[in-house]
Amino acid sequence: MQLIRQNPDVFAYLASDEAIDHWHPLVQETADALWSTTGDAYSYAEAAFEFVRDTVPHSADSGDPRVSWRASDVLDTRNGICHAKSHALVALLRAQGIPAGLCYQRLADDDGSNPLVHGLIALRLPGGDRWSRLDPRGNKPGVDARFDLAEERLAFPVRPELGEADYPGLHAAPHPAVLTALRESADRQELWRRLPTEL
Repeated sequence: MQLIRQNPDVFAYLASDEAIDHWHPLVQETADALWSTTGDAYSYAEAAFEFVRDTVPHSADSGDPRVSWRASDVLDTRNGICHAKSHALVALLRAQGIPAGLCYQRLADDDGSNPLVHGLIALRLPGGDRWSRLDPRGNKPGVDARFDLAEERLAFPVRPELGEADYPGLHAAPHPAVLTALRESADRQELWRRLPTEL
């Protein structure tokens, strides 16, 4: 899909902030370790994606009640929902100079009920002219997200007939409504009640 940058300055998609704290020693250490096994931006991006997708369980799948939201905390606790895992992946990409941002979907149950905003990322490899969306949520039966810059392989293709939607905005920082829900929730059960149902 055609993404619309919310900030026209591409350097905003390399910046560090409170949630995407890519100057944190743990983020740097993880990024350096992944880079040492790859050596080029494409291979590194794929390795970082698979690392977050596969080694940080989605807390709804694992049953972990903790809420993490800073990239460094996600990597430290190996825990997070889609938004938190997206913060971690964006931080790892930016740590190696790869522009990356956050994007969102509105998803629902199979009958259209219980809508929630789902988080994913987009990156642009150096020398590239397009942003590619990736979903580091974590795979499980029925979910098979993959690293593919030519054809989207997301966890959840949207179903417009159920009110689901891809939001075209590409954000340099977490959406305020999402970040507030993450920061102010004592546990994942409270987080489900606080997460926005649309943007």
